[in-house]
Amino acid sequence: MKWQGRSRRSYTGAKVKAFRSKRKFELGRESADTRIAETKRKNVSTTGGNRKVRLLQCDVVNVTDAQGKTQKTTISTVVGNTANEHYVRRNILTKGSVIKTALGNAKITSRPGQDGVVNAVLVE
Repeated sequence: MKWQGRSRRSYTGAKVKAFRSKRKFELGRESADTRIAETKRKNVSTTGGNRKVRLLQCDVVNVTDAQGKTQKTTISTVVGNTANEHYVRRNILTKGSVIKTALGNAKITSRPGQDGVVNAVLVE
């Protein structure tokens, strides 16, 4: 289990005395690491009865051009990613990554692991 609460150590490395135990709302989850393959989604329950749609795999993207026209097209490969250079080799889709599509290179504007869809803007 991932835990996103306060660290047990201070920035100098000294142990910090815990004033309480771990809480449910401090719980973290594994990242989706959306790959290029036939579309596969997973629903995740969140706080307050809400839900997120994890996009585990996807091979289609909604691409918007400079005129504002949106088209659905296929994803061939990941060209670049400023967040993590190793995501390019592994073909993992994240917000900000540049992908190669049938219409040309596009930059992803949505968060596939959170939104459950891949939206992108055409890069000139």
